[in-house]
Amino acid sequence: MSAPLGTDAGTAPVTGGDGTADPPARRRRWRPGTVLAAGAVVVLAGGGVAVGVAADGSAGESAGAAPPPPATTTVTRQTLVDRETKTGELGYGTPRALDSRDNGTLTWSAATGTTVTRGRALYRVDDTPVVLLYGSLPAYRPLRSGVSGRDVEQFERNLTELGYTGFTVDQDYTSATADAVRKWQEDLGVAETGQVEPGRIVYATGTVRVASQGAEVGDAVGPGRAVLSITGTARLVTCTLDVDDQRLVRKGAEVTITLPDGKRTTGRVGTVETVIQTSAGAAGQDPVTETKIEVSVTGDDPAALTGFEQAAVDVGFVAAERAAVLTVPVAALLALAEGGYGLQVVDDAGTRIVAVKTGLFAAGRVEVSGDAVVEGLTVGMPGD
Repeated sequence: MSAPLGTDAGTAPVTGGDGTADPPARRRRWRPGTVLAAGAVVVLAGGGVAVGVAADGSAGESAGAAPPPPATTTVTRQTLVDRETKTGELGYGTPRALDSRDNGTLTWSAATGTTVTRGRALYRVDDTPVVLLYGSLPAYRPLRSGVSGRDVEQFERNLTELGYTGFTVDQDYTSATADAVRKWQEDLGVAETGQVEPGRIVYATGTVRVASQGAEVGDAVGPGRAVLSITGTARLVTCTLDVDDQRLVRKGAEVTITLPDGKRTTGRVGTVETVIQTSAGAAGQDPVTETKIEVSVTGDDPAALTGFEQAAVDVGFVAAERAAVLTVPVAALLALAEGGYGLQVVDDAGTRIVAVKTGLFAAGRVEVSGDAVVEGLTVGMPGD
């Protein structure tokens, strides 16, 4: 026969089949002076009362009448959410450094904080513009007549969006494409070659914001020398988490964002990437390399994230969630002398103790279950 709820396996039931209490040596003892609060046992004022708990979880006859509770609450059904709070940085995301693909002198650069759209110059090397285009595939080779591939189609789509026509947007760079490129180059004020060098264009997924300068006008630049750094233009929160916290960051999951002024808004997990961080080691030791999880969070209400250029914020990730479960305040739990927890039920007949099984603890409440636990049940709240 299975053990009654709230008892250890192998422990005999504490009442007889007729409902009368067994001899005192077999009674459960309830300590009304001990409760679980915020995960810890707190000792309250008050003496012990011997209470027999029946196999169905209800109390049998007690050696003394249980005192009425100083306050009561009800068992409610709700979704219980346990959140873990992590620190994030409100800004525009992780900057991307742009190196000059060609050697030369930096003659102009877009100012920090400005936005650059498709077809506009990010900077100029030897007074020749390096232009922003939209796409996910980096420029990696010269584009000229006879070349075919996805990079050709991506470039031709940009050319069309900039208003140049006379060619078909496909994966083939034809003479018609070259003619359109010459018109584009003429408008840019550069040599009209009809071909595109990879160092003269930069691809990004959309409009960018200049985050910082890596070189000053007049500096010599080239491969390996960052000219400037860019980000997207949307406000978002970036969190760097330990690998053990990856369970918290499911793409699209809802989070809470608490701003420096105390205001709270909601957001969604966007990109989740594994990154390698290297930090300087102690004197005489090698640098320390760690694997981290970098998470971007977008706000459900973008306007709520304005007002702070950069700021540290608290991000609440969902660690666990239980839908439509019965719950009570954690302070309503009674720690039974022989282990487990109970509730003091209050009804017209008086008070009695029922054993309960606990589940998720979150936000000051706890999930409870048991044969005697139903929605709307009135239970006691032990006093201080």
